[in-house]
Parts: sequence; structure tokens; C-alpha cells
Amino acid sequence: MSADWTGAIDRARAHAPHLEAALRRLPDLADILASGNGEAALAYARAAGEGVADTGVALRRERLALSLALAIGDLAGAFPLLKVTGELSAFADRALDAAIAEGIRRRAPDSEPAGFLALALGKHGAGELNYSSDIDPILLFDPALLPRRERDEPGEAAQRVARVVVETLSNVTAEGYVFRVDLRLRPASEVSPLAISIDAALTHYESSALAWERAAFIRARACAGDVAAGEAFLSAIRPFVWRKSLDFGAIAEIGRLTGQIRASARGTPEVGPGFDIKKGRGGIREIEFYAQTHQLIHGGRNPALRLRGTRATLDALADAGLIASEDACLLGESYDRLRMVEHRLQMMHDQQTQSLPVHAEALDVVARLDGLPDGKALLAELATITAAVGERYDALIMANTPSAPGVAVPMPDQATLLEDLEGLGFDDPQAVAQRIEGWQSGRMRALRSDAARTAFEAIRHDLLAALASAPEPERALSRWEQLLNNLPSAINLFRLLEARPALLELLARILSLAPPLADALARRADLLDPLIDASAFDLPGTTDELIAVFSRFEPGDDYERKLDSVRRKVGELRFKLGVQLIEGANDPLDIGHALARVAEAALVVLTDATAEEFRAMHGIIPGSEMLVLGLGRMGGGVLTHASDLDLIYLFTGDFHAESDGRRPLGGTHYYNRLSQRAISALSVPTAEGALYEVDTRLRPSGTQGPPAASLDSFERYQCEQAWTWEHMALCRARPLFGSQGAREALCGVIGGVLKAPRDQERLRADVLEMRGTMTQHKAPKGPLDVKLARGGLVDLEFIVHYTQLRECKGFRPDLADAIRELALPLGEAHDALTRFLVAARLLAPDSQVPGSAACMALVRACGYGSWDTLEAGLSAARAQVAAAWQDAFGETLETA
Repeated sequence: MSADWTGAIDRARAHAPHLEAALRRLPDLADILASGNGEAALAYARAAGEGVADTGVALRRERLALSLALAIGDLAGAFPLLKVTGELSAFADRALDAAIAEGIRRRAPDSEPAGFLALALGKHGAGELNYSSDIDPILLFDPALLPRRERDEPGEAAQRVARVVVETLSNVTAEGYVFRVDLRLRPASEVSPLAISIDAALTHYESSALAWERAAFIRARACAGDVAAGEAFLSAIRPFVWRKSLDFGAIAEIGRLTGQIRASARGTPEVGPGFDIKKGRGGIREIEFYAQTHQLIHGGRNPALRLRGTRATLDALADAGLIASEDACLLGESYDRLRMVEHRLQMMHDQQTQSLPVHAEALDVVARLDGLPDGKALLAELATITAAVGERYDALIMANTPSAPGVAVPMPDQATLLEDLEGLGFDDPQAVAQRIEGWQSGRMRALRSDAARTAFEAIRHDLLAALASAPEPERALSRWEQLLNNLPSAINLFRLLEARPALLELLARILSLAPPLADALARRADLLDPLIDASAFDLPGTTDELIAVFSRFEPGDDYERKLDSVRRKVGELRFKLGVQLIEGANDPLDIGHALARVAEAALVVLTDATAEEFRAMHGIIPGSEMLVLGLGRMGGGVLTHASDLDLIYLFTGDFHAESDGRRPLGGTHYYNRLSQRAISALSVPTAEGALYEVDTRLRPSGTQGPPAASLDSFERYQCEQAWTWEHMALCRARPLFGSQGAREALCGVIGGVLKAPRDQERLRADVLEMRGTMTQHKAPKGPLDVKLARGGLVDLEFIVHYTQLRECKGFRPDLADAIRELALPLGEAHDALTRFLVAARLLAPDSQVPGSAACMALVRACGYGSWDTLEAGLSAARAQVAAAWQDAFGETLETA
């Protein structure tokens, strides 16, 4: 539909006194608008204050012209909502910037403005200012940079600047006003000065800020003055706004605010004359809160949700699968329409109002300004919109706050708790009751506060029911106790479990069945967070896709934060894969491959980050680079949850060369230092815990020598000095890091070593001697050790590697691929034993037969019908390996 400029001007003259007066006052602009040239009208408006010496007068003239141009363009259908709100927000930026400069120059006329900034919050921060909006900036200053008179204290100088800013923009003069300025969103506004030092503000947000202030900063933006300092400030308080763990307490806080806002809204509670379309049920504020609530909960974990605009946020939530796309569309379109009606109300008299007129005649005027026939049509449309919005918003709040926010849950007495425990079927309810009383006695940090005890009581019954029905209730209860004991605070965990009660049963199974996962939870309770996602049981993507995910760092992240970020993401993925395994959601073979992809991606990202950090100090060695070679299970691409990483660090180029950085190093020294740091990046614990154990004992120099070797020396060693067992290890070698050309060169070296002619009898003797030595020094750890037991995976690997070296073919790092290429009768045995190994590393990590529940979890994970059939399957696999051993070496293998 084409724009109707003439109709818009006619409706403005007839129904909006403020616009009618502006059209009379600005006849040249009115002519441009009548011609239908919207961009020319905006250009005229932006230049309306040019040449005026008085900053306040210049801004007022620009504001009047801009508001007229935007209003007519809006009414004509030529300017979409985001165009209108974006232009208004950009003008607010310019106005604040000019007012700050004015304030500084009044005290220090010859100074360039510096050391003072404005943060835009709310709709201004989001670029969504309404037609007659207040602005809610936070004014900050840097005492060291703010220009001032010699006798001025920095704080007093800053307050003078702030007062000039408010006066310049807010005072009503013959020219009108620019913006009403509301500074009540500043920290501790009831006692703090108008402008606050940056350090004082940082202290506030890091220590004593309230929950609503987090929501306010979702849309915060450095908009005027020293913008770079403002951006640095917002970066510094990012952890305050975006919590790493899911925060379902945000919903309770938003729910409380909603009740207050609805109660304070003037006019009728339902759509009718006097209804507040911003604060009323189903109004503008509830759509904004709907988006912001999801952002507060999930934005710490998903940076793609950290958007300022309401519609963009709703779309991002739908893309992330957190809300239905239909809801995003309905709420987004409703938001646009309510904002348009809000603008109509404000255009009439240039008032900051969101309430519909009380009298029918005035309501008809608003409707006709909008292009509707009368007020009844407007009310009918608004009733439909707000009912749909209110229904979705209420569902969000109610579904996630089972207990009324702010209402204390009474603590049970001992008798009530005992009855509860007896009814749930605990073997010794009296002892369990005493343990629970002990939790709440103040001994556990996580349950010392009233808020924590209240949050715990909200889930107590359901938690105990889940623990009682767990496969091994006593083990689950003990591990829950350990988890609580390790947590400094558990309120977020309790609220997560309250909001997502289905997690309780899963948590109980994890605590019962998988000691490594239970230990990980005791260190990081937020590992449960990803399990609420619909994709929790999907396998992770390709290595390249994981590299992209792990490489998404926050702006300004330093090296340590990058290490923490990767550890956090890897920990979550490994935990999810472990849960998939105990739930039988995916084949353990697929999980083993996924664990290897995760490890490889982490290695690539962390090695890149380490190299970048290292280059900043030492530069590069031209024509040279580092390579990382994976061996063992890492090379073969199938890991377990207990696997370490077998790695060799190499480098290309001339080892005599020197790096070109500020602190140059010789080639060998350079790569030894770099490889040590890369190993530390993978293995040294940070605030987010440990990542992987790294084993570099397979390097040419063994355990005593330097960690890195040149590619030339590696080739010489492998050709001239390496033992047969080292060539066997090389059969599963795979380059993990380095350029494509360097990887191909390394593969060429490995291929040349492996395919070299060798004495067949010597090969056989070496292999048998080595296996005999292993048998003497590495006995099986228990009856379920399918790796070291005779007929197990070590024997299978020896058969495969011996055959590869003997036949000079089948050199595939993945054992399953090598078995197929060599046509060995070991495929079924390999899959059965590897499947069991991956599962048992979680469910029976000590290789002993676990409890009956864990046994059945192993049965389910490995695809059998009972424990007996699983044992029979493993026996058959080991017999298959023993038969292949007989064929390969002419020796009988005892598997009993």
C-alpha cells in the first residue's frame, strides 16, 4: 500500500492539536511533507538547529521538526515503527552528546569534552524511543579525565555537568523542550549524586545491585560523551548482567514486578476507556518482560540472545528453540501495533502517556487519527491483542514460579518430615530425617540463608520422592549431600529444579548410576542447565562446527577467560554426552566419536589461542609452524569419559631460525615453550576446573626430553631409532593441528615409516614380547576391564597393528576402519568391546561389577536384553579376539 501523505496531514490537522500547531509553525517542512518526500523532510529536520549558538535552542528546534516529520511519515504509512523509534533514539544520542559538551565547556571553556559519558537504558538503549518519551540515562565520569577548574573537586565538577545536561534537555522554554530526563535508574538513586564515578558504579554492580537492575542493563548502550569508556564499563559489568548459569529466580523477580506494575496501572484492568496499553495486562511492558525474562535466564549461556531490540530478541528466542515461532510472531506483531497506538496517544498533545482517553469522544479522536472509524473499533482490536499477549505472559510466569514469589515456604517439623519420608519408602526414614535436619542447621553454606532454605523447601518433597525412587536411593542421597556440601550457593539450582521438575528424576539417576557425572555435578551444579534444552540428547556436530562454537568468545576476553570459556563449553558437552549414555539415548560408539570431536575442537581452539598469546610477545618464526599429532584413542577418534589425550608436538622449518617478536627465541626453544603452554592450556585447572590429562610420553625423546621436536628429527628418530611398539602406536596417528600442507607432510613421513620393509620374524617377536611385558605389569583392574583382560581391546589392537605392519596396508587411524580394510574377523568384537568400554567408564569406572541398577544401565546402553546376554556377548567378543590371535601368532590365548 502506497504512502498517503495528504491523508496523514489532514488527519493530523483534524485530530492532533500538537501536530497542527507544528505544521503552522514550520510551513516549509509542511510543504516538503505534502510533496511526499520523507527523506528530504528528515534532512530538513536534522538541520533545523544549524547555525544556532545556543545549544538548548538548537536542540529544541531540531526536536520539533523531527517529531513532526516522523509523525506525518508514520501516519502516512511511509515510516515503519523501527524507522521512527530509531530516528528518535539517534536524536536522543545527539542531544545528550551536545548537552554533555555544553556542560563541560561551561566550567572549562577551552577543553575538549572528555571523562564524562551517558549510558542509554530502556527503550533509548534499545533504539526504540517512543514519540514523547522520557530518557533514563546513567551519567558516569572519570575523575582523572574530566576537565575542570583548578579549584573544582572532580565529583563537584561532574555534578555541575550533570545539572547542565538535565537543564539543557528538560527545561520548558518558549521553544519547548528536548527530552524529559529521568535519572532514577542510577545506582542508589535515593542517595547518590546525579553523576557517579565509574569506579563507584563498578563497585555497586559487582556487589550490591538489585535484580531489576540486571533487566535494566539488558538494553544498556554507551550513547554519548566518552563512548569508548562507556563500552569498557559495560564490558566490565557483563558478568553481572549475563549469568553463566540459568537463573530461574529471574522469573520470580519479573513476576513480582509484573504484579506491582499491574496494580499501579491507572485506568481499567481490562481493555476499555482509560486502559494503560503499556502497564496493563497484555500491554507493551509485558511483551518486553517476556523477552527480557528469557534473556535473563538463557542469555548468559547463549550470547545470540543478548540483543537490545524487543522484536529482534523474540526472533532470536524462536531461532534458539526457546519459544514457539508462532508466539514470537504474535508477540512481535502485537508489540508493533501497541507501540503505534502509543504514538497516536502521544502525538495529540505531545504528552508522555500510554492511557486511552476516558471519554468516548476523545477515544474516537485517537481512533480517527490512527485511521480507524471510531473508538469501538480501536478497543476491539486492543482487546484481542492484549488477551493473546496476557495469556502467553501469564503462562510464562505461572509455569516457572510454582510457589508465589516472595512468600516464604514454611519449614516442616520433624514429625511431618518423618511421615513424608516413611510414605516415600526410605529404608531408615529416621536417619534420613536427621540428615536433612543437619543440612538446614547452618552447617552447609548453600542452605544458610532464609532465601536458600525457602527455595529448598519448595522442591523438598519432589526431590525426596525422586531420590527415593532412584535406582540406588542411598547412593543418590549421599551424592546429593556431597553436591550440596560443595556448593557455596544453591538457590539457582533449587529454582531450576522447581521450574523444571522433570529434571529431578534425571538428577537422581545421574547421582545413582554415574560416579564421574555425580562428581562433575558436585563441582559445577550448572551442568544441569543444558539438559532443559530440547537438543540435550542430540549428538554434537562436526569438529569444524564445534571449533566455531568454542571460538565464540566475548568481546574483550583475555587469554584466561578464553581458557575458562572453552572449559565451560567442553564440560557441558561431556556431561550431556554422559547423560545420553546412561539414558540409552545414543549408541556408545557414537558417543565415543563425539567425545573425540569435542576434544579435537578444544585442542584446536586452545592451541590457536595459546599461539596468538605467545606471538604477541615472541613473534613468529617465518616459514615454520607447530603441528600436533594425536595417537591412541585420540588418534583413532573414539574417546571415553576417562580418556587422556596422547599427543606429540612437532614443528616444521629450520630449528636454527629465530622468531621476530619483541623477545626473540631460537626455533627449538620457541616451540618447546609454545608446546608447554599449549599442553597447560589443555590440562591445567582454571576457575572452571580441569579439562584433559595430556600424555606426551610417545614423543621421540620420551618422558625426559623437551616436549617438542622438529619434523626432521621426528622422521629420523622413527626411521632409525624407534622401537616396534612406537611404530604400532604410529598406526593410529592423526594430525590434529597445523596447516593442510604441514599435515600432508607429516602424513607423508608417517606413511613412509609404516610402509618401510621390516623383518617379519623380528616384528612378531617384538609384538609378543611387548604384550607379555604388559601382562606382567598391567593386570586387569577388575572383572569388567575389557581393555586389559586377555581377549580384550589391547589384544585386538595388537592384532590389528601387527597385521598392518606385516602387510604394509590398512593404515587407518580408526580401528574399525582398519579392521574393515584388512578384512580381519574382528568387526563385531571391536564394536562390542568398545561400546562396553565407553559405557563402563561412566557406569563402572573401577571395572568392578556395579549395583543392579547400574548393571541394567550398562545392558541398556550396550543394546542387550539382560545382564546374562551382555556377559555372553562380551565372552563371545573375547573368544573372537582369541581366535584371531591364534591365527595371527599361532598361540593360544587364555580368556578365562
